[in-house]
Amino acid sequence: MKSQERNLWKWIGLVVGVAVIIRLALLLFYSPVSYDDTHNYRRLAEAILNGWQGYDGTRPPGYPLFLAVMGPDSSVMGGQLGLGLIVTLVLSLTVWKASGSPIFGAAAGLAHTLNLQQVLFEANLLSETLTVFWTVLCLSGVFLWLSALGRRTLPLAVGISLTAGCAALTRSLFVFLPVWLAFFLAIRSRLPDGKWIRPDLQKLAALLLPGLALIGLWVGFIYRSFGTISVSTMNGYHMVQHTGYFFEYVPDEYADVREIYLKYRDQRIAEYGTQGNTIWQAIPELQQATGLSFFELSRLLSKISLRLILEHPDRFAGTALRGWWLFWRGPVYASAESLPLGFQPVFSALVKGTQGGLFLLNLVFLATSSAALVSRKLRSAWKITPFLALLAGTVWVTSILQTLLDHGDNPRFLVPLEWAVVLWVLWVGWYSYAWVKSSRRAGEFVPVPK
Repeated sequence: MKSQERNLWKWIGLVVGVAVIIRLALLLFYSPVSYDDTHNYRRLAEAILNGWQGYDGTRPPGYPLFLAVMGPDSSVMGGQLGLGLIVTLVLSLTVWKASGSPIFGAAAGLAHTLNLQQVLFEANLLSETLTVFWTVLCLSGVFLWLSALGRRTLPLAVGISLTAGCAALTRSLFVFLPVWLAFFLAIRSRLPDGKWIRPDLQKLAALLLPGLALIGLWVGFIYRSFGTISVSTMNGYHMVQHTGYFFEYVPDEYADVREIYLKYRDQRIAEYGTQGNTIWQAIPELQQATGLSFFELSRLLSKISLRLILEHPDRFAGTALRGWWLFWRGPVYASAESLPLGFQPVFSALVKGTQGGLFLLNLVFLATSSAALVSRKLRSAWKITPFLALLAGTVWVTSILQTLLDHGDNPRFLVPLEWAVVLWVLWVGWYSYAWVKSSRRAGEFVPVPK
């Protein structure tokens, strides 16, 4: 046992060492990178520091709170690099316990920390790294819950629920997570010995209610401040990302809104070849024409969009399907300009290679998770545990919800769960290799018919 533990910590030490070296290199040679969303997050962080005065609810409070606490850009980057280290360690330990193999645990940690998409986001002033942190903590807690009866304690249930709620308040797409996890864990859960059990009602409440309470407090704030029952005041603007593709069908009672939007849509298509994000240029003129505030205009666009979706479900389905496909594109947000000139060509090549590799991994995930759903033999060969099934299910639910709610930067929505996709593909590859190897070994002892 002691030698096994020494072997484990040798591999963990390797993973942590590599992770630290990579992040030190980023601190020395790479700079924090701002994007269009960064200004809004910073503005909301300032509102928080001013006692929440002027907080407009356009973003959930998780990442603005993080910015408010961390301070300047360099400190935010340092904090996110620290979160990346914790994520790497938690993934390594979780996969070690799940597989029983220190080498496989190390491989999972290295796969995360060597993934340029994930590690470069730790330098980006965006909410993805914090969301990765919460989702990894949450789903690693679920693994502990599923792995043994003795671990199904009330504190663990509360921790799972609260981290799910924190993920939702960092990226509102994950608002489903507390309910989804409680539902998954409320239906039958199988232990390693094959026994099926049900959590008791007290523990089910502990899995569900703390996360919902966090989200409910935020929704209450939005309702009291802006009269909208939602996690965001921008629902209408997100819905127009879908319905803008067929906005010419808006009824004449909203003719002014329709014509203004179509004007900006034509300009956007002429310049970029797509109508995506037209709404952000059209808002000032729409407000002037309607006399509505930013929040009232969002509610009006929600009303118009919902009507369009109900009247033209086929067109909505078409944009939703395109958004679902874009979700799997595997983007890498990077800034080669932050590096010395000599490194930029190699860096750009690595970024492009990573993006292509992630897209391929995502396709493998789609194929293998679909195959595992319908084939008991494959589930057995790949040793798909309830935890692995939950990971795959969470990615699938996220892929569907994100395309129903928005049609903008869809590829970015997978970033907080890319680690789960990579882990699934590693797991399937690991056990596929073991399956083929054992089958060949067994075949050596089969007598050859005369």
